[in-house]
Amino acid sequence: MIGHLRGTLLERRGGTIILDCGGVGYEVDLSGHSLGQLGAIGKPLSLRVFTHFQKNDGSITLFGFTSAEERELFDRLITVKNVGPSSAMKILSSGATPLELAQIIAGGRTNTLKGLRGVGKKTAEMLVVELRERCEELVIAWGQLVDRADDAPSAEGARVPVKVRVPVLDDVASALSQLGWRPAEVDKAVDQLSGQGDATFEGLLRQALRSMPR
Repeated sequence: MIGHLRGTLLERRGGTIILDCGGVGYEVDLSGHSLGQLGAIGKPLSLRVFTHFQKNDGSITLFGFTSAEERELFDRLITVKNVGPSSAMKILSSGATPLELAQIIAGGRTNTLKGLRGVGKKTAEMLVVELRERCEELVIAWGQLVDRADDAPSAEGARVPVKVRVPVLDDVASALSQLGWRPAEVDKAVDQLSGQGDATFEGLLRQALRSMPR
């Protein structure tokens, strides 16, 4: 099974490219999102690859991804009933980025999903039912926030985003609160650390302290 390819972008035809890897040309199908990340013909290209074997005719299709995040989301999409690799690629070509798609699904925003190109009502509902928690885990792992559609509305009737942080950032926020800073000051400082969830608690706390008001 092919899981990764690195070579030179040789040709592009619609949603399919040919990647020259040491003189062997691999035909790979890409989503609209990954196609938008490609460089020019002749430039080096590295792809994460899903190898799909079609049992009925023995054919093999390679699906490529320019980012680990898109491949992770793809792996979750194809676990949904009636969503195969080709359908998953269509969803990834809907116009939203992998992060945006994961946030939409994690937030249970079926109406937003139905508004995306190629995503119907039934598919939108299935994605939310089967992948909501798993996409929430993805979003948190990527150091981002989940905006849930079923949160209580504000006084103006707008939805209020719920901030979901990776555990180490929660620990930093707790430490800052214990040191006496106000919640608004803590949230502001910790929000600036988003995307650095793989750093140590001590390092993140020192960085947060430097930004705190004196």
